[in-house]
Amino acid sequence: MHHQAASYTSPAYLLSFLWWPLLYFGALAGAWLAFASDQPILWFNLVYVTLFLSIILLERVMPHRAEWLDHDGETLNDIGHTLLTKGAAQLAVAATSIVPMAVATLTRTDDHASHLWPSDWPLIAQVVLAVVIAEFGLYWSHRIAHENLFLWRFHALHHSVIRLWVVNTGRFHVIDTLIKVVLSQGPLYLLDAPLQVFLWVGAVTAITGLLTHCNVETRTALFDPVFATPKLHRWHHSKTLKEGNSNYGENVMIWDHVFGTYLNPDKASPDRLGISGKVAPDFIGQIMQPFSRKGGRQILGQRVESDEGKSADENASAPAVGRISEA
Repeated sequence: MHHQAASYTSPAYLLSFLWWPLLYFGALAGAWLAFASDQPILWFNLVYVTLFLSIILLERVMPHRAEWLDHDGETLNDIGHTLLTKGAAQLAVAATSIVPMAVATLTRTDDHASHLWPSDWPLIAQVVLAVVIAEFGLYWSHRIAHENLFLWRFHALHHSVIRLWVVNTGRFHVIDTLIKVVLSQGPLYLLDAPLQVFLWVGAVTAITGLLTHCNVETRTALFDPVFATPKLHRWHHSKTLKEGNSNYGENVMIWDHVFGTYLNPDKASPDRLGISGKVAPDFIGQIMQPFSRKGGRQILGQRVESDEGKSADENASAPAVGRISEA
């Protein structure tokens, strides 16, 4: 259990109420300034790096769980997935959809616009609408990845960690990332959302992602019903089935409320994180493992046997949501 003996008047206790809204809304304000500048991507990256370094510092000053500061042997893999697999997937989607959209946005006239998007709304209202729409795709791509055995093979990589900290925020398989990006951004593209709205959805998702995975003591009771907070995401990573199959929202919790998967216990975090199966220990192995029958069974926690032995798939008929239950 994490420490709860801190004084109710200690600076760390008071900071546990303040740091999340300060960093979240502060980073959004930084994004607003960045997007208003002549070099929006450069300045947003500086905001993102500043947020990342701030979280790294807080994780050491006031960790939610001290044992999560211990090395788990996955740091290089986590960095590799963040930079190479998740990053590559997002660049691929950008090359095939965002770039053509940007060209269309710059070259089209009102006569060619579809008028499906409420471009006359204030920008903040457009961004809120876009986040809610994108979250619908994120919610269902995320939930189905938990409930479908084949898709769980790819998503399990993200859940295989036994500690949460800011560096494993981007630990995703490239297939998992592609599905999420397409289902979340596709509707916005079809609705003719402008490039600026896409940039804002990306910024909100990037900022929220860093904050939900952090190992920092926090008390966000006022924000939990609306936003994806660190507390809610810790429960999503629980190794216990009924706890882990919850809180699928990546930015806001609206669809978890609508579809009955919102979970917010009084306790700050679950006892154990992880999956009942196991992923490969090396970066390349983690990328390739879901594509083989043997690798898939290892991820699912099924016995690996020869083809002449018992069929795999006596467990194959089990419900896919059993993916995080105890073996």
